[in-house]
This record gives sequence, C-alpha cells and structure tokens, in this order.
Amino acid sequence: MLTIGELASYAGVTVRTVRHYHAKGLLPEPERDASGYRRYDARAVAALIKIRTLAEAGVPLARVAELLEAGEEDFATAVAGIDRRLRAEIRERQRHRERIAQLAAGDNLALPPEAVAYLERMRKLELPELLIAGERDAWILVAAQVPEHMPLFMALKEAQLDDADTDALLRDLGHAIEWAPDDPRVPALADRLARSLEEAEEGDQATWDEVAIPQSLVDLLDSVFLDLVPIAPQLLRLMEERGWTGWTQQQRVNP
Repeated sequence: MLTIGELASYAGVTVRTVRHYHAKGLLPEPERDASGYRRYDARAVAALIKIRTLAEAGVPLARVAELLEAGEEDFATAVAGIDRRLRAEIRERQRHRERIAQLAAGDNLALPPEAVAYLERMRKLELPELLIAGERDAWILVAAQVPEHMPLFMALKEAQLDDADTDALLRDLGHAIEWAPDDPRVPALADRLARSLEEAEEGDQATWDEVAIPQSLVDLLDSVFLDLVPIAPQLLRLMEERGWTGWTQQQRVNP
C-alpha cells in the first residue's frame, strides 16, 4: 500500500495534482488507516496514470471521468475524436510557426515573391536603404489593394533597374530623402525627373497608365511621400512647373 506521495511518484505527478483529481471526483479518495494516513493500491496507480495520460493529451477534465467509465467501443470513438482535434490544433500551430517565420523574414511578411525579389535586387545594387524601405512600405499598400497587378508592376520595376540612367536616378532619390526642404539641389533633381518622365512616355509609361489603381490608394501613397520626405512639397511644386503633376501617378499637367 502506498502513501499519497508514493502514489504521485509512481504516476509521475505531484501530490497537489492527486488532491486536485480527488476534488474533481476523478480519483476515489481512500479511507484513512489506523495511523490516520490514506493508503493507495495498484488500481489507484493505474487509474491515476490513465487520468494523467488523458489530461496531457488535452482531454478536458470534465470528459476524463466519462472516458474512464466508457466501454471499449465508446472509448475508441472518443479517442478518435480527440485525435482529430489534436491534429487540427497541430495544423493551427504550424500555421502560427509559419507566420512567425514570415515575421523573421522581413519583406516576406506582406509581399508576394516577385516584390521580395525586386527589393533584394535593389539591395544587391547597393541602392540606399532608405529608398528600399520606402519602396517596401509602398508596395505593401499596393499588394494589399491590387494584388492582381503586382506581377506586372514588378516586371516594369525590374526593367527600370536594367537601365543605367534610372539606376543613377534612384540612387540620387534615395539620398534626397534626407535633404532639407530648402536644399539647393532640389531644382536639379526636378529637372532630371522631368526628363526621365519625358523619356518614359516613349517607353513603358503607357503600360503603367493602363493599370487602374484606386484613387484612394493613390492619395494614400502620395500622403506617405509628403509626410516622410522633407523635400516632397517643393519637389512636387517644381515638377508641376515642369509640366508634371502627382507622384504615385505622374501625369502631364496639360497632356
């Protein structure tokens, strides 16, 4: 015959757990012997191990008593149901792990593969990280609103990176993010942007213009540019003087 401490040790639980199962009515509490101690037999050990196993498998204690008293067929049916629930929980936890992995992966969190590849190419070209971060945040917004257009957008952006002049302009734009609003270099940058847009009119600009982007998204992207880039208001004003309006969707003032 075993003391409560010995019983707990045999079953791999704590004395407190044994008392908890007593309180829940899962494990019968034996009478005290002449010395005032409760003594447990082998059946109590077996019962406690069954209770512990079911509880560790995620079976609610309210169902443990039911399963302990169930016949062989009912027990098998109940265990199959528990197994299905556990499999579902495992799949859910796996999805959580994948989400955590995405968080650790940075750009992969909210961008499609083609956008991630584009940003990685920008890094390999050693373009300014501020520019890359701005591009990433902007494309996250675009991907959330018009995901069907992302493959085309990324193909066009990749084509721009193939052009040496565009590459140089992107580098300067990345550095210009940190310029003060009254920086004397802004007019020259506006001139370069205007020339670039004029050249694009003869290239892929028509392709960009054919893709419909909700005006609300255009306004949001423009507001991000205006809020984060100190020279943005002056640059947009100078660009308008040169015949171009807008930032996300740059168009001729008088086409």
